[in-house]
Amino acid sequence: MFEAVQLFWSPAGVSMPSLNTKSLLDIHDGDTPNIRMPVRMLSIDTPEVTAGSQQGADRVDEKFAQLARWIRERPADVPVSRRYAEFLLPKLDTGKAGTLQFAQGTQAADFAESNAARRLTRPDGRKRSLFVRTADAPFDTNGRLLAYLAPNYSKAERETLTREQRSTFNLDMVRSGWAAPFVLYPSIPGELDLPLFLEAADEAVTAGRGIWDVPETMPAYEYRSVERLFGIAEAIVGGKPVSKPFGWRERYCVDIRTRVLVGPEDYFEIDPIYRLFLWPTDVREAVSRLNLTPSPRLVGVR
Repeated sequence: MFEAVQLFWSPAGVSMPSLNTKSLLDIHDGDTPNIRMPVRMLSIDTPEVTAGSQQGADRVDEKFAQLARWIRERPADVPVSRRYAEFLLPKLDTGKAGTLQFAQGTQAADFAESNAARRLTRPDGRKRSLFVRTADAPFDTNGRLLAYLAPNYSKAERETLTREQRSTFNLDMVRSGWAAPFVLYPSIPGELDLPLFLEAADEAVTAGRGIWDVPETMPAYEYRSVERLFGIAEAIVGGKPVSKPFGWRERYCVDIRTRVLVGPEDYFEIDPIYRLFLWPTDVREAVSRLNLTPSPRLVGVR
């Protein structure tokens, strides 16, 4: 059973109509085009397939194995704390971190596709439209729509279905174990959705579903940060100037059970289910709005 939490959040949002998925741009009315756009599903993170192929994943394996050697042999050249290095090395030492990420990413994509096809098909075989609910700030810096996605049920259908039965695809991904929770302030699930989200994540982790079947799994946000860390370490070892040696770590993290705020390298101290991430520019506001308490390490207390 998931643990009690101390954050209560009722977010504002904008409901959008279905997005046409047949073409990039479909114009029926001159001032009302239907568009196709990339959507970044909120509050989840699935494994990356950016390696592109098994050969690309093999190259990542080699890079991460090299990073492990640098951490051990040239610690002054790798900008990580000793605590974080101890946490990270077992994942790098498998020698297959890239291969694992690519394989998991492929499986996650396959599940997402089959799940969407199944849930968007009515019992009589007709297709449902797509319900889209955006974040308060609807687009990310890459121009992707930030949203929760679900089958578009009628009012009569919604009255016969529980909230869990009409779950979003976002929640389905977490429940399947093919997505790690990745709640990013201020887009926190609402007070009715957060318990479902936490329970689904807890069940997936406990049962070892999807990515949680392998103890050395890197959540995708961790994998991306390690890729950046390798690039920085490679430049330092090669004698190249690096203006932001700690640029590999991006976000602060909050334990939503205790409201304790930790630094970017200390997120691993928080159970993956209960991590709330903050961009540095949002920390001041979040500390005030959510009544957060900085950790002793964050304020310099040993």
